[in-house]
Amino acid sequence: MTTLLVLPPRPRAWPRRLAVIAALAAFTALTTIPALGGVEIDLESIARNWSNGAQRVGMLLTPDWSILPRTWEPMYQTLSMAMVGTVISAALAIPLSLWAARPTNPNGLTRRAVRFSLNVVRAIPDLVYATILVAMVGVGTLPGVITLVLFDIGIVVKLVSESIDSADSSYMEAGRAAGGTQTQINKVTALPQSWPVMASQILYSLELNVRISAILGIVGAGGIGRLIDEVRGFYRYDALSAIIIEILVVVLIIEVISNGLRKRLR
Repeated sequence: MTTLLVLPPRPRAWPRRLAVIAALAAFTALTTIPALGGVEIDLESIARNWSNGAQRVGMLLTPDWSILPRTWEPMYQTLSMAMVGTVISAALAIPLSLWAARPTNPNGLTRRAVRFSLNVVRAIPDLVYATILVAMVGVGTLPGVITLVLFDIGIVVKLVSESIDSADSSYMEAGRAAGGTQTQINKVTALPQSWPVMASQILYSLELNVRISAILGIVGAGGIGRLIDEVRGFYRYDALSAIIIEILVVVLIIEVISNGLRKRLR
């Protein structure tokens, strides 16, 4: 006699999905109500002024390549800021990453102090840093470099320290059992194991620095951003389009080089 296996009915998931979608839709609608502090979306204004946007888009689609000779020096400043900021932040991120990770810094007091300081550094937007530093040290590349250093340290140290925390720390316990000091253990075991991750994050921060440097110049921190602000102020969107394409090409070249270096580090 053959016994038929009857599968239980499939649970209905659509009511829960419908509730989630409805909740997201309601929350999105509430964020557009100005009385509740939401973002005001003026569809009437968009419909009334659409021709202005179409005109700007048309200018962006017809780049004015004659602006390129004026971009060489600002672009060189941008790349210099990105490179110097990356090198300085890398030198600072190596010890800070070891101090922020539990396996490489068993002292809970200093570890929490380092993490708290980095959380404060990471919480402040880079444009705020640049604006304050421009007022403190003046217009130029120096406030841009300092801003990039602070930005990179906050990101690199967090990612590298979390990688050290999640890695196998049995080799470090063996070093302690052999009588090694924490500094010796970090130098001989932790650094070699975390170096590929650290190098990858540093290369990634270099890519980010090129993009961020283009924005920092708008607030006076030097680089191609100052030229972008000047061109935008005169409504030369055709020249702005050429600058954007140039930045895109530079970023793509740096990304290709970084990907090649990452493959060699694996």
